[in-house]
Amino acid sequence: MRIFKFIAVALIMIGLSGCASKFKTYNGPEVTYVVVNKTARKMYLLHHEEVLKSYDIELGFAPDGHKTQRGDGKTPEGTYLIDRRNPNSDFHLSLGISYPNTADRAQARARGVSPGGDIFIHGKPNKKRGTGPDWTAGCISVKNREMEMIYAMVKNGTPITINP
Repeated sequence: MRIFKFIAVALIMIGLSGCASKFKTYNGPEVTYVVVNKTARKMYLLHHEEVLKSYDIELGFAPDGHKTQRGDGKTPEGTYLIDRRNPNSDFHLSLGISYPNTADRAQARARGVSPGGDIFIHGKPNKKRGTGPDWTAGCISVKNREMEMIYAMVKNGTPITINP
């Protein structure tokens, strides 16, 4: 009888562990575009003209203006692509943004500075760190549960426009 209880408990634990996965599935309309409005602190996932989801966001610690160099704390502005995924990020999942583009690199080179890079949409830090409004180094941050759905919905190659 004890063996049956053990097996039953083990099966329940295995079943519940699947519920805790950070990797969600999405079977709805394709996300064809991501739009970020920095001033409104909003991000929208769109299927053509239709808004599928909207999220409150946090930005770089110096949110006004376009990112022009490494360490300026700004979130870039312009049109880029979602170009990579990091399931093992220091933050709760992350989607890479193709900053810097050719124009960003040329502008920084003309000024003799590095344009920076490693700009992502991500969740909260995995390690305890201070957060608050506009705490990232230039990334776009959302709540972890939101990031799980964004990670499932947004595919590599999806355009993202970041507006002032």
